[in-house]
Amino acid sequence: QVQLVESGGGLVQAGGSLRLSCAASGRSLNYYPRAWFRQVPGKERQFVAVISGSGDITNYADTVKGRFIISRDNAKNTVYLQMNSLKPEDTAVYYCAADRWGRAESSAATYNYWGQGTQVTVSS
Repeated sequence: QVQLVESGGGLVQAGGSLRLSCAASGRSLNYYPRAWFRQVPGKERQFVAVISGSGDITNYADTVKGRFIISRDNAKNTVYLQMNSLKPEDTAVYYCAADRWGRAESSAATYNYWGQGTQVTVSS
């Protein structure tokens, strides 16, 4: 049984930084694309970033491009999201996900495994 556990969320002032982690257990996800999504109450889950299984291909939502960096450490079965220059509109619950079919798409429907989420709050 695959489990994804996010950590690193919290409260930060606008312009600050946070680093989220998502540790996987149950099996190796080294060949699975891993992604981050975020969601605010009343809205659909929104794509943030994705990284390929090898880590050499990344893709970002336009809203975070140039500010966020996704990376992975396959030896630790973990993916990270470095968030810089945070804005109040980045406030959301952040979820990590994995796609066992290797598609690495921006649609939440294509991901098979999900974490429980971690709250990120950016104050103005």
